[in-house]
Amino acid sequence: MASSEAPERHPVDAVPPPWQLLAGGLQHIAAMVAGVVAPPLIVGAAVGLSSRETVLLITASLFTAGLATLLQSLGWWKFGARMPLINGGSFAAVGPILAIAKEAAPGEALPVIFGATLIAGMLAVFAAPYFSRLRRFFPPIVGGTVIALIGLSLLPVALGWISGAGEGATASAHVPMKNLVVAGFSLVVVLLCHRFLKGFGRQLALLIGLVAGSLLGWPLGLIDTAPVHASALIGFPSPMHFGGPIFQIGAIVSLCIVMLVVMTESTATMIALGEIVDRPAEEHHIAGGLRAAGLGTLLSSLLGGFACGAFAQNVGLVALTRMYSRYVVAASGALLVLLGVFPVAGAVVELVPKPALGGTGLVLFGTVAASGIRTLAKADLHDPINSLIVGVALFIGMTPTVAPSFYAGLPGPVSIIMASGISAGCLAAVVLHQLFRARGEAVGLEAAAQGS
Repeated sequence: MASSEAPERHPVDAVPPPWQLLAGGLQHIAAMVAGVVAPPLIVGAAVGLSSRETVLLITASLFTAGLATLLQSLGWWKFGARMPLINGGSFAAVGPILAIAKEAAPGEALPVIFGATLIAGMLAVFAAPYFSRLRRFFPPIVGGTVIALIGLSLLPVALGWISGAGEGATASAHVPMKNLVVAGFSLVVVLLCHRFLKGFGRQLALLIGLVAGSLLGWPLGLIDTAPVHASALIGFPSPMHFGGPIFQIGAIVSLCIVMLVVMTESTATMIALGEIVDRPAEEHHIAGGLRAAGLGTLLSSLLGGFACGAFAQNVGLVALTRMYSRYVVAASGALLVLLGVFPVAGAVVELVPKPALGGTGLVLFGTVAASGIRTLAKADLHDPINSLIVGVALFIGMTPTVAPSFYAGLPGPVSIIMASGISAGCLAAVVLHQLFRARGEAVGLEAAAQGS
């Protein structure tokens, strides 16, 4: 006689009670909201947007991160990994975007950026099933180098916030004492939270640091409340608010390379997440996840956001809380959408003084670099070939950060690509790996076959 009991659901597909969905969703937002807000803050300052316009970028990024997260977790047709995977604006795009903004004609920076982002999103959608089979080109030696470059190339952004000189750390020779005090206080608060708090409190460390730095910066005159008074309570990210997309080949190539980096990061994140939740990320999971990242990027470009990728810090939260349900992540996606339709919420985020952002940014960007180093630890760096690949790729990738105009004499499209340390370092790592390591592995396999 057949059993009438329904088969037990995998924890990934389980639907927790409403209060657990809400609490879990809030925890995920606490772990990733600073990462979503940082790119529009950086880009807005780089292209000279007003506080009110920057708020529009923030709300668009929150809204599109929510849509992309809902698509990843719930899935639709062949889109979505159907895993507890958070998506949002990727740090990998920031460096190339800043390079594009410097080269664009006055008033055309954002249209050029969004045009290139749209094409990059289309690339991800169509390349997803093929890219999921090409993981051999991105072993830990390549992926770790690229991830480390993402963090290292953005550290000057945090220093620029602290100095008050914008995204360039060297833009100001003198940093006001009050800026250093607020930045240092925010940094210390984040470190103390990580040292003494556990669970949910530790996940809130960055936000606690931002709030503490803001409270200290208020009496020091580092907070401007005008954007809050000027913002509407309810709104919606209007499509192409900053103008229709403009397509320039150099910018397109640069952001398409970035999209490949984002796809690499997302692939690694999905594999790690599959191991944690005991549901291995098969080829169709990865392809679906990459398609969702591409579609999220495409929609993001139309609404005022940037390239969408997986948030690795949320994988750590899944492992910590053991809340494996993808519906918990879907709840966080819904909350992000709600945040995106309330411009005043973005204005409140804009209240955070830049030095406080800089202090916490040192932790945020440094953690990304540390993630790359952790990935590199999986490769044998005692091998001189691997050391050569990492060393040269890091040198090439860090050159634009140390000497921003070093590649300015190259032809236009090449200059834009090389001006981004992430793009330049990624190309160098892939080419060097294929030239040295992949060839060596092929020779080794051939010799083994002959010996047998």
